[in-house]
Amino acid sequence: MKKNFLAVAVAIALSPVAASAQTFSGLSKAWTYNHSLSGFAGQTAEIVAFDNITNSLWVAGLAGVDILNATNGSFIGHINTTSFGSINSVAIHNGVAAFAIEAPTKTNAGMVQFYDTATRTLSAGNNNVVVGALPDMLTFTPNGSKLLVANEGTPSTYGTRIGTTLPATFNTPAVDPVGSVSILDMNTRTVVATPTFQGATQTGSNIRTNTGMNFEPEYIAVSKDGSKAFVSLQEANAMGVLNLNTNTTEKVIGLGLKNFNTVGNEIDPKTGGTISFNTYAAKGLYMPDGMASYESGGRTLIVMANEGDFREDDADRLTASASNIGASGDLIGLRVSNADSSAGNLITAGARSFSIRDTDGNMVFDSGSTLDREAAARGIYDDGRSRDKGVEPEGVELMVIGGKTFAFVGLERTTKGAVAIFDITTPENASFVDMIVTDGDLAPEGLKGFEMGGKHYLAIANETSNTTSLYALAPVPEPESYAMLLAGLGLLGFTTRRKAK
Repeated sequence: MKKNFLAVAVAIALSPVAASAQTFSGLSKAWTYNHSLSGFAGQTAEIVAFDNITNSLWVAGLAGVDILNATNGSFIGHINTTSFGSINSVAIHNGVAAFAIEAPTKTNAGMVQFYDTATRTLSAGNNNVVVGALPDMLTFTPNGSKLLVANEGTPSTYGTRIGTTLPATFNTPAVDPVGSVSILDMNTRTVVATPTFQGATQTGSNIRTNTGMNFEPEYIAVSKDGSKAFVSLQEANAMGVLNLNTNTTEKVIGLGLKNFNTVGNEIDPKTGGTISFNTYAAKGLYMPDGMASYESGGRTLIVMANEGDFREDDADRLTASASNIGASGDLIGLRVSNADSSAGNLITAGARSFSIRDTDGNMVFDSGSTLDREAAARGIYDDGRSRDKGVEPEGVELMVIGGKTFAFVGLERTTKGAVAIFDITTPENASFVDMIVTDGDLAPEGLKGFEMGGKHYLAIANETSNTTSLYALAPVPEPESYAMLLAGLGLLGFTTRRKAK
């Protein structure tokens, strides 16, 4: 019996069910910093980057960058960028911090500035580079040889709607810079190419070209080998693909529609009353914001947070209630696109999910209704958002912990700060693991995972609460470790009992 008990213990430890039952033994908040304490007017918490040379976090938000000690969250310093414009993003590689700064007149050319993370001053050499209008996000290629800048190119004033018929059409804005990606060679810190997506080959479906604006890059993910860049064209419901060997545009891929009338894709389209999720005759434009890429099974895959944002002034959804085009029952308040919807064909913004796609845009996995459901189960679902994008997934960060790949998905519209965690090691069978619910924080905008001192951490910049929080991530040991532990305990007990005889 003793031998059988040990065999059973080892079998349980090696069981996939036992191993996946709990992936993290603890999710603990290490610290929180409130950026109002830095004393710089207008400073917010939007995008966070980690510098492994100084173990510091750089948090960008409108007025500049607050620099924090990653170990304890203490304030180190502030870099004020208001004399140049509003800062939108920060990225760090090998001791160099790159800032994306939009011009005071946002339709003018923006800039990238480079700072030395050790001295926190402008770095030596070329440290100020002109890029496209409204640089909204930037990222280094994995080896740091290039810096890519998503120039959103948003108009200050959009064109007015033409007529009242559906689908809606719009006049061309008076000033509308072409959206582009600036590609910088980091050896010379100069722009070597500025590809756009106008006139590119189009594949997929439901590319939105009826919004009175051109393609506006929102976010960039880069393949592990640095050969391809994948660009979210959010308002267009599309993904652009760049060849980084030739620095040219390959194609624009339409991301299609999500069917909320399918089991697994349920929504709660009504505000007030009981929160309940059901299938409905409506569809969602994926319209991703944050993206990340990883390798699995010899494939490059792109993870997308399907936020769903129309053009900045909301004109392409106008009053936007489905009742305006004949909807009834629970769907009367659903916010829909007047540019895409028609009676009996309700199309709304966002998929209330995150997706995994291949490089051709084919769907590998979608989280369905999981994000909304898990928020509701924790009592943090904002019912006021039911008619409009639900929990509104905003950003995504990937980390490899204990040999597994995890996706951390920030939820912008919950009543407390929330980040969902999924195991995406096997992409087709990605599974929900847990949700970080963080008191005192609200609306996570930027996420950054990193290792420090042999441990894994997730930094979360929260836009509405104006806070940055750091979470320590403690993974459960691999099944083999459990087996060794239980086997050792079993053998120890067996030996002790023999001695007792």
